[in-house]
Amino acid sequence: PVTRAIGYMLATDLRRAALSQCSCSPRTPPALAQLRSSRRSGRIVRKMTVSMAVAVDSELKTYTYSQLGPAEVKQLLQRPRIDSVSIMSTVAPIVEQVRLRGDEAVKEYTAKFDNVQLLKVCVPIHELAAPQGLAPEVTAAFDTAYNNIKAFHEAQRTADLEVETMPGVTCRRVTRPISSVGVYVPGGTAVLPSSALMLAVPAGLAGCKTIVLATPPRPDGSITPEVLYCALKAGVTHVLAAGGAQAVAAMAWGTASCPKVDKIAGPGNQFVTAAKMLLQNAEAMVAIDMPAGPSEVLVVADAGANPIHVAADLLSQAEHGPDSQVVLVCLPGTDMSAITREVGRQCDLLPRGETARKALRHSFAVQVASVDEALEFANLYASEHLILNVEDAESWLSRVEHAGSVFLGRWTPESVGDYASGTNHVLPTYGYARMYSGVSLDTFQKKMTVQNLTLEGLQNLGPAVAKMAEVEGLEAHRRAVTLRLGIQ
Repeated sequence: PVTRAIGYMLATDLRRAALSQCSCSPRTPPALAQLRSSRRSGRIVRKMTVSMAVAVDSELKTYTYSQLGPAEVKQLLQRPRIDSVSIMSTVAPIVEQVRLRGDEAVKEYTAKFDNVQLLKVCVPIHELAAPQGLAPEVTAAFDTAYNNIKAFHEAQRTADLEVETMPGVTCRRVTRPISSVGVYVPGGTAVLPSSALMLAVPAGLAGCKTIVLATPPRPDGSITPEVLYCALKAGVTHVLAAGGAQAVAAMAWGTASCPKVDKIAGPGNQFVTAAKMLLQNAEAMVAIDMPAGPSEVLVVADAGANPIHVAADLLSQAEHGPDSQVVLVCLPGTDMSAITREVGRQCDLLPRGETARKALRHSFAVQVASVDEALEFANLYASEHLILNVEDAESWLSRVEHAGSVFLGRWTPESVGDYASGTNHVLPTYGYARMYSGVSLDTFQKKMTVQNLTLEGLQNLGPAVAKMAEVEGLEAHRRAVTLRLGIQ
C-alpha cells in the first residue's frame, strides 16, 4: 500500500512536471517561468502582460487573460508544488510504527514532533473536566456557530426512497450512519476549534455512535479549552491528544486507548493529508472524506468592489500558511492597483503577515475582459473558496460549475463560511473541487439499496434476468431464478 500511494503521488508530480516543462521556483508563477524558459530556448510564444509594479507592491503577479495561450493558462492553474515523495517517505514509517506499537508510538512521535510528553493518548470525553475560564463572549460566538451549523446540516436529511419499478418489484434506498468516525482538528500554527464544530456536528446528526476527535495537545498535554468546549457541545465521544500522521494512524488502525474508526474527516497539513491518503489504500480498511491540499481562494471583483474588502478576503486565506494560494480576477473598470496596494498595506498589519506574504509570492491576479472570461477561468481553477464580489452576484451562480464553497455579493466575506454561516468549511482544495464535495451530513452516512419481489414480480422480471445470465454465461445466476419459477 505504501508503494502504491507513493507511486500515485510521484506520478502526479511527474504529470505536473511534464505540463510545466520547466523548473518553477516558489517565487515564480509557473506560467511566467514557462515564458522565461521559452525566451531562453529561442521559441516564439504569445506575449503575456506582467505588471512589475504589482510585483513590488504586493508580490502578486498580474496576467491579461486574453493574451494567454492554452499552455500558459494550464500553467497558471497549477498549485504550489508539494514534494509528495519526500512527505510520503516521512509518513509511511510513522503509520507503520503506530500499527505495530500503538499508543507507545503515538507518545514517541508526539514527544519528537510536538515536544509534549503524553500520559494518556486517547480518553473518553466524559473523563475530561469541562473547560474553565472561557469568556462569555467566546462561548456565545461558538454557540452561534453551533446553532447555524446544526440548522444547515440538519436540513440536509433526506427521506428514504421507494420506487415500484414494475408490478411486484419494489426498490428502496435507505440511509445508515457510519458507526465509528474520526475527525481531525488542526492545531499547529493556528488552533481551529471551529473545525471541531464543522466535523462533529454533522457526525452527531448522522447518528455516528463513536466520534473520535484528534487534535495536537498543548505543551502540558491538555486540550485547548475552546476545542474541548466545541467537542463537548457537538457530541464527541473520545478525544485523542495527538496531531499529525501519528494521530491519523491511531484512528485508522486503532490502539489500546483509541477506538478504530471506519472513516476519517478533517483538514490538516501535508503530513496529515499524506497519512489519510496512504491509509485509505492500506489494510486498515478506513475511508477518508477527500484529498486536500493548502487553502486557497479565488476572488472575482468588478468596478464596484471595495478594494479594502477584496484585499481583506485575499489575505484571509493567505494567512493560513506559506503554501496557500490566492487568486484575484478583475473585470473591466476594477482598480487593480488599488487592490494590490491595499493587500500590501493590510499584510503589514497582520500578526501572521510574514506567513501571508510568503503565500502571496506564488499567488497572482488575472485581468479579464468580460463576465464570460471570469467564469471560464474560475471554473478552470476550481477553487476551494470562490468569492463573487460583483453586482447581481446571484445571477452568476447558475454558471459556476466547480468550487468548494461560493460567497455571493458585497457583504459575504469568506470568513463567515469558515466560522458561523452554517455551511461547512472542510472543502476540497488543489483543484479537487472538480470532482469532490465538501464535508456534509452525507460524509458520515452511507446508503443501502433494498429490493423486494412478490411472486408476481419475479414472474414479470425473472425471464429477462434469466436470459441476461445466460448471455453472460453465469448458469448459477440463471438457475436462482428459474428454479423458483419452475422453468428450464
